[in-house]
Amino acid sequence: MHRDLNHTNQYIAGLALCALGNICSAEMARDLAPEVERLLQFRDPNIRKKAALCSIRIIKKVPDLAENFVNPAAALLKEKHHGVLLTGVQLCTDLCKVSKEALEHLRKKCTDGLVRVLKDVVNSSYAPEYDVSGIADPFLHIRLLKLLCVLGQGDADSSDTMNDILAQVATKTESKKNAGNAILYECVATIMSIEDNGGLRVLAVNILGKFLSSRDNNIRYVALNMLMKAIALDSQAVQRHRTTLLECVKDSDASIRKRALDLVYLLVNESNVKSLTKELIDYLEVCDSEFKGDLTAKICSVVEKFSPEKIWYIDQMLKILSAAGNHVKEGVWHALIVVITNASNLHGYTVRSLYRAVQTAGEQVTYSRTSYLAIKAWSRMNAVYDLVYFCAYVYPLSTCFRKETLVRVAVWCIGEYGEMLVNNAGMLAGENPITVTESEAVDVVETAIRCHSDLPTRSMCLIALLKLSSHFSSCSQRINNIILHYKRSLVLELQQRAIEFNSIIEKHHNIRSALVERMPALDEATYSSRRAGSVPAAVSTSEGAPLNPPNGVSKHTSSALVDLLDLTSDDITAPSSSGGDFLQDLLGVDQSPALSHPGTNQTQKSSNDVLLDLLSIGTPPAQSGSSTNNMSSPNQDNKNSLDMLDTLTSPPALSAQASSLVGSSMIDLLDGFGASSSVPVAEKNGLTLPSIVAFESSSLRVTFNFLKQPENPETALIEAQFFNKSPNIYSDFTFQAAVPKFLQLHLDPASSDTLSASGNGSITQKLRVKNSQHGKKSLVMRIRISYKMNDKDILEEGQIKNFPPDL
Repeated sequence: MHRDLNHTNQYIAGLALCALGNICSAEMARDLAPEVERLLQFRDPNIRKKAALCSIRIIKKVPDLAENFVNPAAALLKEKHHGVLLTGVQLCTDLCKVSKEALEHLRKKCTDGLVRVLKDVVNSSYAPEYDVSGIADPFLHIRLLKLLCVLGQGDADSSDTMNDILAQVATKTESKKNAGNAILYECVATIMSIEDNGGLRVLAVNILGKFLSSRDNNIRYVALNMLMKAIALDSQAVQRHRTTLLECVKDSDASIRKRALDLVYLLVNESNVKSLTKELIDYLEVCDSEFKGDLTAKICSVVEKFSPEKIWYIDQMLKILSAAGNHVKEGVWHALIVVITNASNLHGYTVRSLYRAVQTAGEQVTYSRTSYLAIKAWSRMNAVYDLVYFCAYVYPLSTCFRKETLVRVAVWCIGEYGEMLVNNAGMLAGENPITVTESEAVDVVETAIRCHSDLPTRSMCLIALLKLSSHFSSCSQRINNIILHYKRSLVLELQQRAIEFNSIIEKHHNIRSALVERMPALDEATYSSRRAGSVPAAVSTSEGAPLNPPNGVSKHTSSALVDLLDLTSDDITAPSSSGGDFLQDLLGVDQSPALSHPGTNQTQKSSNDVLLDLLSIGTPPAQSGSSTNNMSSPNQDNKNSLDMLDTLTSPPALSAQASSLVGSSMIDLLDGFGASSSVPVAEKNGLTLPSIVAFESSSLRVTFNFLKQPENPETALIEAQFFNKSPNIYSDFTFQAAVPKFLQLHLDPASSDTLSASGNGSITQKLRVKNSQHGKKSLVMRIRISYKMNDKDILEEGQIKNFPPDL
């Protein structure tokens, strides 16, 4: 190879350069780089061109050799031969990419020369050997623009030097030919990359706007891609082409539609949100079903982000629900319900608007069904296959029933604000009243539960019917008959709800009105943060005061719970927020397991649990800092407090009537199926294990006594005893514990919340632990003890690992 590179025959040397440019390794590059560098100055232009291409290969293989080629490459930029100049420009571009020193050198020494070369090419006369569709050497145009882009990026002086020639290229290049469009696109890319020049960027965006009017889908697509970059630099210039972009959203090409939608989404702001949303919703009604998902998600995001007022937000969301159907994601209509609950002055307006929307959808169903039956009859008379008409009419008919999200929101609002719908309460200025009877309001819910097969919708319908049975006394018996139909349902969720709701209607008139009180305003900030995946550390009541457990000890923040659970261990379950999932709180579907509370049996339900199941609002409230079923703490007054919606929404307490009914005795809503409570007392023949000192500090000592039943080796009963080693009395004494996932922990209430001084007496508390990995994993527990000493809050923590191995 070395001999051929030095051969006197230029064709042999050229062949060697071609071979080296294709198969050169790093070792060959180091050895032969001087020969290639020498050939960059060879007398024949073809050899210089091949040497430049070979040099590109060498500097890519060995970037350290770049400095050797900087000066020869700069010399090639003065060539008159277009082939050599083209390869020289490409060599300089690659040198700038692999070496910062080369970039700075070329930026200082060659920028002016490159501008002159590009000006000569732009103003050159017709040359047949370089002409492409009337454009003089578009390939050299593009290479020069790419190099100017690299040199001008991040350097104001170089950018100023090339501004004039870039404006000249942008204005003088013919855009009717594909070669001219290629040069214009590269010119726009260069303008967008170099340092700020407002006038040039407006010119570049206008060129892209012309590209959007082209019939060539490829040109429009690359223009949309470039506008995505331009919007970050000059959004106002892009805003001028908003109308053209909206037309691209309606294009038949799927890739153009999607890219244009992404661009329009970025253009939306407070000033244009109404006009753009209207255009997008109008298109949503007629667009293809495969595009509706993306379009719906973008419109919903825009409406939520830039909504100027709640009434506009509600109006737009109802249009989206009507047009998009099941393409609306669950989180969107959940958020709509949250907004509705917080807009007390719009409750009547909203329920009437939803009633109209559902009625309109019902009319479409009736029309489609009538048309189908008529055409089907005609087809049978004329011996035409039904399959054609099935595809033409049955499928459109079925799509009318696919607006599950609209139906869910409508049913929920009718259940909550049905009396406002019937009475035309809360009328807004300019709103047209409608006449709706109680029976017609019930008709909507009955139609929904019969026509929709998904469980959440039917469950919501049953809850709405229960609420309407209290508000619409004239329809109470009819509602009860509808509910009775589902007592025989094969779906356990519906069957259970029907049995419980029927029992309330027939046997418990005295508590029904309290149970079906209107939903309080839900906390928008809490729900928004949960959707974003970052729940606030503390949940406050609607008045702003933190929630406190009944014993007066302030609830610990979630960060303190994380400390207690020691999240560095994979086996420890992190505590979730006490409100559970929003949908569980709101609808009661897919409820999570009940929390563990002192004084209740985890496998059986107390009176409070029955009432919570009846209302289907999720899990019972956490007590004294308890956050999960693996996090337990005592509460001696648990029968006197009931947070109907847990801490998510922070509503007011139940009415005095309901509270007294709940607190006094168990309400048997399932015809005699009661619930037991408390950890069972161990039999005397249980196996007693050695006691341990579980925790000891300078002021406190905790001992554990163990008892196990031979027939149930997985479960251990623990009696904890707490001794005060200091001369001061401890008040507001609270014990908390956390265990890994494979353990189940239950705590009984402590014998007292006051611990006598100097060991004169103790506090006892019983625990029950079930080890699902008995024999494989040993028991481990983290504890936290809080109390007050001389009106000062004290907190002590520890981890217990010295349990007997038989546990």
